[in-house]
Amino acid sequence: MKKETKYLRIGTSYFKEVRKPLSSGDTMTTLIPWSAHCIRLDHGKAFLKDNVGLYDGFCFVPSHLHYEQKVAGFYNRYQPFQHTPREGDPATITDFLRHIFGEQIEMGYDYFKVLLEKPTQILPILCLVSEERNTGKTTFLHFVKSIFGENMTINSNEDFRSNFNIEWAQKLIIGVDETFLDRKEDSERIKNLSTARFYKAEAKGFDRQEIEFFGKFILCSNNEDHFIIAEPGEIRYWVRKIPALKFDNEKLLAMLQSEIPYFIHFLIHRDFAYQQQTRMWFTAGQLATPALKKLLNQNRNKLELEIAHILLTIVDEKDLDEIRFCTADVQDWLNKKHVRYKDLIQIKRILQNVWKLVPAKNSLSYPQYKFLTDGSVSEQTGKGRYYTLPKKQINEYNDIF
Repeated sequence: MKKETKYLRIGTSYFKEVRKPLSSGDTMTTLIPWSAHCIRLDHGKAFLKDNVGLYDGFCFVPSHLHYEQKVAGFYNRYQPFQHTPREGDPATITDFLRHIFGEQIEMGYDYFKVLLEKPTQILPILCLVSEERNTGKTTFLHFVKSIFGENMTINSNEDFRSNFNIEWAQKLIIGVDETFLDRKEDSERIKNLSTARFYKAEAKGFDRQEIEFFGKFILCSNNEDHFIIAEPGEIRYWVRKIPALKFDNEKLLAMLQSEIPYFIHFLIHRDFAYQQQTRMWFTAGQLATPALKKLLNQNRNKLELEIAHILLTIVDEKDLDEIRFCTADVQDWLNKKHVRYKDLIQIKRILQNVWKLVPAKNSLSYPQYKFLTDGSVSEQTGKGRYYTLPKKQINEYNDIF
């Protein structure tokens, strides 16, 4: 049997494995439903008996260094790794990755090592952002795809939002170029998928089916502030602002691709700089960057901003190490500052859901602060189920803005 005419019987259905040409000039492996009748017409009656691979069904088992096409009698839809490690100096790759990851270069190497050696491990959502042009963000996407081949896809925003997701649901890496996913449902979908183990895949003309999901997301955007909605306390995003490349190099991608065997060898023989500490491998502190802080800042609720500023004003004027207050106090402060927020539910949502404050169990006396007409702060005795907030925490909230 010729290599280009590989036939399979998976379950009770026949398929032909072909290399589908792409507009880029590359090809991708795909299975096309084929009939036993057509196989007999093309190759004769005896062909089916000895020249068709037999599988019980499909499976999806990611692996690069220990890949198996047939797993326990099932056809593995994960595509084999195309690179053979070779000793050499990946100088262009290391320079390029230093440009992308900066001071977090060791984390960047760990990110690739996890992808290579532990493809089922959950990883943070990597976001490369910059308003500048010629930064190498798109080149980075194509470089990663050159490493992982058909196990990575580069989507548009519309591809990601489409209900028909089978084209990317069974990929290890889902890249989105020119990301602008400004809907709440977009961010919730990505966040949920980033830690999901199963997902409902859907293709045109077929029923939805639950599949194992191992996808990692890489988002690239020219919009630094609003490319996605990220709420306070979010720990799933790794956001890096990418500077412009110092030199134009039209052959950069080709140079990177030529060094991939060296880079794979480097990763295999390199120890992890950061051992796994969370389900997404890295800790929130390790993922914290000025670019993430800026994103969270722009997405924060304006009411939260006002409350944080008012609290800082009071603790500074009264020289307090901590402050105690009730929801009604916050409402009164906002009214005195002529802020148009009078909904106690909104205020309580920020205090309890966003800042994770817990009110006292019983109604107790506490120092109550009021703004006078001249803007100064007076103190009296109040009673209620107050919250307690240290000055250090108030400073942290204000530093975010």
